[in-house]
Amino acid sequence: MTEDPAPTPAVARKNGLYPPPSKELAALMAGGWADTEQRDLRPDPQARYAAERRAELSARFPGERLVVPAGNLKVRANDSHYPFRAASEYVHLTGDQTEDAVLVLEPRPDGGHDATAYLLPRSDRSTGEFWQGAAKGELWVGRRRSLAEAQQVLGLPCRDVRNAAEELKAAPSAPTRVVRGYDAGIEAALVTDQERDSQFKAALAELRLVKDAFEIAELRRAVDSTVRGFTDVVRELDTAVATSERWIEGTFFRRARLEGNQVGYGSICAAGEHATIMHWVRNDGPVRPGELLLLDAGVETHTLYTADVTRTLPISGSFTPLQRRIYDAVHQAQEAGIAAVRPGARYRDFHEAAQRVLAERLVEWGLLEGAAERVYQLGLQRRFTMAGTGHMLGLDVHDCAQAATDTYVDGLLEPGMVLTVEPGLYFQPDDLTVPAEYRGIGVRIEDDLLVTDTGSENLSAALPRSSAEVEAWMAGLTA
Repeated sequence: MTEDPAPTPAVARKNGLYPPPSKELAALMAGGWADTEQRDLRPDPQARYAAERRAELSARFPGERLVVPAGNLKVRANDSHYPFRAASEYVHLTGDQTEDAVLVLEPRPDGGHDATAYLLPRSDRSTGEFWQGAAKGELWVGRRRSLAEAQQVLGLPCRDVRNAAEELKAAPSAPTRVVRGYDAGIEAALVTDQERDSQFKAALAELRLVKDAFEIAELRRAVDSTVRGFTDVVRELDTAVATSERWIEGTFFRRARLEGNQVGYGSICAAGEHATIMHWVRNDGPVRPGELLLLDAGVETHTLYTADVTRTLPISGSFTPLQRRIYDAVHQAQEAGIAAVRPGARYRDFHEAAQRVLAERLVEWGLLEGAAERVYQLGLQRRFTMAGTGHMLGLDVHDCAQAATDTYVDGLLEPGMVLTVEPGLYFQPDDLTVPAEYRGIGVRIEDDLLVTDTGSENLSAALPRSSAEVEAWMAGLTA
């Protein structure tokens, strides 16, 4: 004789309308469900690339256990959560994006590793788990893959993540490294050294410096969608003028959700003097004719690779003479930076080339005093240029940021690297060192560059860059 099925204990919602479920309801919910197991799945297109990345990582850490969590849901308010975005290190090594997951590379005697993905399996229909848990239950949040399905798709063994901490504790002793900051429960189950873990995180970032063919294709897709998003915005500028920067943000977001996962970072839809604020993401200001719109936005693909493109657009369709002068200077600086992107060049070269041009223009306009080279060496132009001229791009908008300095900013460019070139000039509205007509003008031009065997390819070249091209493009879209 079997016992009546009982629901899996769940945290009851305070002030919920239902009492605890009756035994009869639990029995009703436990049966009568069709078998939906998918048994003929094919490996994800990224699976073989992820396996190659794991092999490269394995060769770097022979004899060590490597643990890479995906992360957990984070509460936004009360019992609602932020949309989950898996840790880039985990995604890069698996292609998977599920919460609570953990990748473990267990060392073998031959120096290699056996990889296992610990995942949350499907909800158990014989208990109340699948219909009572609002955060994890499949009737609330949607179907998950079974472990067998995930194994087919990811191309590596999959186990129940609810057992991961205990299995790691019980595993044979081995030096262990973990990516910290994503899963406190997993970290608590391990004995690791913080410095060695930091080195591990840096190594994972360095593993992403040179993109493979899959990643480059995804970045092309992200950029192509981003170009269409910018086109959408120009077509709807009249509506933005009648509303606010929020219309621009929503217009671009619509394209990002239609063709990708979402935006790769908070869109900067900065009109007027907001364009002088580097990371303006409130996007609640007016859009006025005669002023400039600085739009910095990127679509993130379904595999989480993001574009990062900026254009500064005259809201009325034409630059004023001063706006054009500033814009053309930034364009000249970007041209110099792009020309410096080639294999074997120092990573810093494109930044230095662009900054020298901007220093020259600022001296030429009488905004800074002295020889342009001295201005550059002292960094005086930074009052008006603010940020560096670019960064690596990939799964993160500021990709590979944890890589060692000697392999990133002090390193050399290689074919397969993808980076942004984005010089800018920003004249703050309260800057008394410049003539009044400059104040409140901000200009940035940003493109995504793939380093090739012979130079570079501008992935975002479909968007016009020169002032004349921008005006002609806008006129064609708004006619």
